[in-house]
Amino acid sequence: MNQFFSADDVSDFSSLMEDALALKQHPFAFSDLGKGKTLGLVFFNPSLRTRLSSQKAAHHLGLHVLSINVNQEGWVIETQDGVVMDGVAGEHIKEAAGVLGQYCDIIGIRCFPSLKDRETDYREEVLHKFARYSQRPIISLESATGHPLQGFADVMTIIERQRRPKPKVVLTWAPQVKALPQAVPNSFAQWTLKAGFDLTIVHPKGYELDERFTRGATILHDQDEALAGADFVYAKNWSSYQQYGQILCEDRSWTITEEKMQKTNQGYFMHCLPVRRNLKVTDAVLDSPRSLVLQQAHNRIFAAQAVMKRMLESM
Repeated sequence: MNQFFSADDVSDFSSLMEDALALKQHPFAFSDLGKGKTLGLVFFNPSLRTRLSSQKAAHHLGLHVLSINVNQEGWVIETQDGVVMDGVAGEHIKEAAGVLGQYCDIIGIRCFPSLKDRETDYREEVLHKFARYSQRPIISLESATGHPLQGFADVMTIIERQRRPKPKVVLTWAPQVKALPQAVPNSFAQWTLKAGFDLTIVHPKGYELDERFTRGATILHDQDEALAGADFVYAKNWSSYQQYGQILCEDRSWTITEEKMQKTNQGYFMHCLPVRRNLKVTDAVLDSPRSLVLQQAHNRIFAAQAVMKRMLESM
């Protein structure tokens, strides 16, 4: 495995999932695999779970970790080619990635979208340029279009809790106070469909996601209809894909409540975190025994570890 940008980079889903589940039981089983090698973590944006789970996963594999918040701890990086660098950027991505390639054996990149230009954001230039100029395996730690480690950990959580072979999984839009990218819902849909689950996506009109991530899912606009009989409910906000980056709805009746969860099949609640309490979901749901948010966060370690293990084994 030379890159991990989305579920499409996984050739054998079942095998990788088995690895993650086994690593959760025996996290130090391959503690010598990364000996003498270095993981570089590059953050263009803030992080809590992604940073710490990646560091923990690396520790389990014996990897040394270097981490940097670019544009804060280092030079502001220019990502476009052919520009005259007479502005705030002090270093070009060609040199920055090239240097990191000399220092690191695997590189993780976290880079959010501008939410202004869909075509540019969805080209994922930062990820692809780091891969080209570093010549190292690259892991997406979230980007404009996806959050593959989160999607992997989410499906892992569902597998651990599923009560029937093909559970009904509902991804529901939830209100938010600012525009958010489509990365998490894109990846959740992609990984859930790859796992063969019955996926329903429900959202207000105008919030349709890119079909390449949702093909095979049932799309609804009535939240009560979608929640009926659900085994898992995943709440997440995203801005419009068609009217790119715009907030088209602020309807707080989409907040997940105890009353709404009662429509489900004793369903579990899921969210990637961080979550705005009593906006996306009420305290009562989030604090209930059927909330899986901490289990999802825990599984982030082993999702990352399984991917790093595959990359190390390919070296």
